[in-house]
Amino acid sequence: MGGLFIEELSLSHFRSHRAARLELDGRPVAIWGANGAGKTNILEAVSLLSPGRGLRRAAPDEIARKPEGVGWKVRADLHSLHQFHELETWAEPGSSRSVRIDGKAAAQVALGRIARVVWLIPAMDRLWIEAPEGRRRFLDRMVMSFEPRHAEVVLAYEKAMRERNRLLKDMVRDAHWYGALEGQMAEHGAAIMANRLSTLERIAQAQEGAETAFPTAALSLKASDGMMFPETQEALLSAFRDGRPRDLAAGRTLVGPHRADLEGVYTAKGVTADQCSTGEQKALLISLILANGRALAEDFGAAPIFLLDEVAAHLDANRRAALYDEICALGAQAFMTGTGPELFAELGTRAAAFEVTEESGSSIVKERV
Repeated sequence: MGGLFIEELSLSHFRSHRAARLELDGRPVAIWGANGAGKTNILEAVSLLSPGRGLRRAAPDEIARKPEGVGWKVRADLHSLHQFHELETWAEPGSSRSVRIDGKAAAQVALGRIARVVWLIPAMDRLWIEAPEGRRRFLDRMVMSFEPRHAEVVLAYEKAMRERNRLLKDMVRDAHWYGALEGQMAEHGAAIMANRLSTLERIAQAQEGAETAFPTAALSLKASDGMMFPETQEALLSAFRDGRPRDLAAGRTLVGPHRADLEGVYTAKGVTADQCSTGEQKALLISLILANGRALAEDFGAAPIFLLDEVAAHLDANRRAALYDEICALGAQAFMTGTGPELFAELGTRAAAFEVTEESGSSIVKERV
């Protein structure tokens, strides 16, 4: 069987799960249970099979089950484009996260080359009305689904910027100290902008002509503060040099990709996403996640693994059915959570079903037929 899906998932001392094991077959996965039972923790575990800090952006020590504090581990058997991989990621107390692929130590970015994971969680419902940082993070997650090394470029840019900001705070005026740092920022910043713009183009193409029950969202980049918005390496380098007096006064770098903002427009209404109703904002987010999946199916060769936390709770029966139909049409393995099995009725036998309960302070996962 081709595509991209997890065949077996195991959790050890992960959040509320002392031990859990799910045997899967590539179908979507419906997970239900009471609030606080540990459903989202399963999705978080899957999210750590991709580069980065996962859907909660948690530090390794925050993930370990309490009170044992013995570290945690996630293991998965993954089918990816007709290849089989054994994935492991774990952290010992006080240590950073480690990754092993097919028995060999690997960098996190290597996960992104064999598994593509995208998610939508309730915390993202405020995306369009929160600070620009959240929207940049949302965009960069989409970028990473296409270009796994994007995270490394962002980190390199931010490292150079921190050094430049330190010089600015210390009121260093000698241009000699800035040259190399600004060169690095310009190089990495241009790559960041190119990756972001390429991703927006791919998402737009994936929405064109797609028959979907969810509204199309037109995305664009803008400067978060209305200042100049350089994109090329040369333009960025000039902006950093010319902006030193202003940056010295502020004590920080005021221009660059770290100041970019993502704007969404509800295409059919011509209304910016921040002015839409709560329901419309949610529908736009779902539309973008599905477009991300369609674009990846074409680009990567298989739809990504979707993590959709409590997504059904805010949709009526028709929209739920439409969402499930699109996921199944993509051939995607989607892990979806809800408080009861009725939220997944429209899936029928198209999904594997699991109930999560809490017993004696530990989450218990049971398959349901």
